[in-house]
Amino acid sequence: MKERTTDPPASPERERPAFHCKARAGRWRAGNGQRTRPPRLSESDPPAIARHERAGGGQATDQKLRLGVVGVGYVGELHAQKYASMEDIDLVGLADIDFERAKDIACRYNTKAYNNHTELLPYVDGLSLAVPTTSHFEIGHDILTHATHLLVEKPITLNLGDADGLIEMAKKNNTILQIGHIERFNPAVVKMESLLSKPIFIESHRLNLFTKRGTDVDVVLDLMIHDLDIILHLVNSEIKEIDAVGMPVIGDKIDIANVRIIFANGTVANLTASRVSNESLRMIRIFQPDSCISVDYGKRRISVTQLKGERKNFTDPCPIVHREDKFPDSDPLADQIRSFVEAIKGGTEPKVSGIDGKKALAVALCIIDQIKRNAKITS
Repeated sequence: MKERTTDPPASPERERPAFHCKARAGRWRAGNGQRTRPPRLSESDPPAIARHERAGGGQATDQKLRLGVVGVGYVGELHAQKYASMEDIDLVGLADIDFERAKDIACRYNTKAYNNHTELLPYVDGLSLAVPTTSHFEIGHDILTHATHLLVEKPITLNLGDADGLIEMAKKNNTILQIGHIERFNPAVVKMESLLSKPIFIESHRLNLFTKRGTDVDVVLDLMIHDLDIILHLVNSEIKEIDAVGMPVIGDKIDIANVRIIFANGTVANLTASRVSNESLRMIRIFQPDSCISVDYGKRRISVTQLKGERKNFTDPCPIVHREDKFPDSDPLADQIRSFVEAIKGGTEPKVSGIDGKKALAVALCIIDQIKRNAKITS
C-alpha cells in the first residue's frame, strides 16, 4: 500500500514551499447555499489513509479521505468547493502552475497551495484533475502510477491510445478512474433513463455563447461529448453509420458541429453543438412509440408527453397526458464528486468509468475526422 505523510518535508529543491492559508470562518458557502465549517488542517491530523482496494477488497475506515485538486481554473475551483463542503473529506491541497491562483483559491477553502501535482501527490488518497485536455494523459498517468485515485474532467484524453494508457494503469494499481461526464448526474437525466422503453429518435442541442474556456479542443470534445456519453449510455447498440458536418468560426478548431448517428438497432440520433451561439441552450429529446421525453439540462427539468391507454384506431385516438418534473435544488457536480468518494470508500466501479470515457472519445474522434475530411473535399 502507498504510504502517505501529513506534512511536506523541508526541501531545498522545492521551487516554492507549499502555501497554507486559513480562511476566515463563513467566508464561503457550500453548493446548497448553507454556511459550512471549512475543514481544518493541522500538524496533529492523522496521516492520509492508504488507498482502498477495489471491488471485494475495500475496507471501511473512520478516517477521512484526503483529496485534492490539480488545476484550479473555473472548473477546478468548483471541485475544491465541493470537497471543502464535505464532512468526511479533508481537502489537503490545490495545485496549479499559476501559483498565485493556487494560493488565492487555497485561501478561500482553508487549505494548502502547491505549484504542481508532484508536490501534492504524497499527501492525498485521490485527486480531481481539471487541467487542459492536452495534459490529461501526462498528469493523469503520473497520478495513477502513484496508486492515487483519479477523477479527470472530460474528455478522458485527446486520443484512444492515451485513454487506454490511463485505463490500464488504473487497473494495474487497483485505483479508481472516473471521468467527469457530469450530465450523468443530472437528476432530470436520471429520471429520463427510468422512463425509456424503446427510443426511436433522439435529438440534442448544446449551444453556448463564446468563451475562451475549452477552445483548446474542437467543440465535439468540448461540448458535444456530453451528449455523446448520454446517448451511448442510453442506446445499448453498436453504431452503424455516422454522418457529420461542421466548421471553425473563431480559430482553427471546429466551433459548430452536427452529426447524425444511426445505430444497429434502428435508433437514430441527431446532435448539434455550437460554442458561437447567441443563446445558451442544452436540451435533449427522445421519441419512442408511446411518449416524447424532453430534458432541459441547464434548468434540470424533464417534460413527458405520453399516450394514455391503447390506441384503437386513428379516428378515435387515445388521450395524451403531459407532466413535468423540476429539480431546482439539485447539484450534479456535488453528486458526481460524492460518487467518486463513495467509489473510493467502497472499492466499487465508478458510475462513469474510464471505459465509458473512451467510448465517448472514440465516437467524438470519428466525428471530428469526418468533418475534417469533408472540409478537404469541399475546399
